[in-house]
Amino acid sequence: MKVHICGARGSTPAPGAEFVQYGGHTSCVAVAHSGQVPSLLLDAGTGIRRVPPLLGDQPFDGTILLGHLHWDHTHGLPFFGGGDHPGTRVDLYLPAQGSDPEGLLARGLSPPHFPITPGQLRGDWRFHALDEGEHQIEGFTVVAREIPHKGGRTFGYRISDGPVTIAYLSDHHPASLGPGPDGFGPYHEAACELASGADLLLHDAQYLPGEWPDRGDFGHSTVGYAVGLATAAGVATLVLFHHDPARTDAEITALTEDARRDSPVAIEAAAEGRMFNLSRLR
Repeated sequence: MKVHICGARGSTPAPGAEFVQYGGHTSCVAVAHSGQVPSLLLDAGTGIRRVPPLLGDQPFDGTILLGHLHWDHTHGLPFFGGGDHPGTRVDLYLPAQGSDPEGLLARGLSPPHFPITPGQLRGDWRFHALDEGEHQIEGFTVVAREIPHKGGRTFGYRISDGPVTIAYLSDHHPASLGPGPDGFGPYHEAACELASGADLLLHDAQYLPGEWPDRGDFGHSTVGYAVGLATAAGVATLVLFHHDPARTDAEITALTEDARRDSPVAIEAAAEGRMFNLSRLR
């Protein structure tokens, strides 16, 4: 399995010289079977604009899984050149909440907020409501579980091709379930199920402990929570994800180095253009 980081920023894009190393595009991760082009995209933030070169600039033929419908995870959709194309086939899934997934997505993607609706994207687009549970999607086994996050139903995902498993919890607010062992939320059942034994965990790490008093109710996690969950779940590698839009390259490097100290888990910071080529080595 190959995992391509196409966008790792949270909340809003972050342009500028201080954000080049880790990138300023919002959440999008492209997943491919070994030897193939990506057929599964996790979220559709502005990072989705980096996907077409991974496809050899051919139309996308695959599935987009949205973790939730906040702007920073959807506003790349109409700018996805591999998707808005006459020859494309896209099955888009979002967490079930009502009977009309396309209409729900159109609340933020239609006039007067945007010139077109989702159904006016070129190619063969189909919109689906996804329930919790295990699903077979693009040759992957996908487990969807609802996780706490403010402002609409949110899923985390566990994706396996058999030998390799990744977990994706891009936006996660466990503190809404209580303080947990360190004051940043409990390692609750859904999060532990998704992360258990994963080869790679991409997890919300937007805040530092010193920022928590002012931002603890914004709907996200701390770096320390991500490390604690990865350790408790027996993850091989943790990828710190959903970087705060004001967090500079130097600051991300520093917090990553700090997180690695005394951690039994390998820790990386998500960076645009980074590719993880995963095989079962442990």
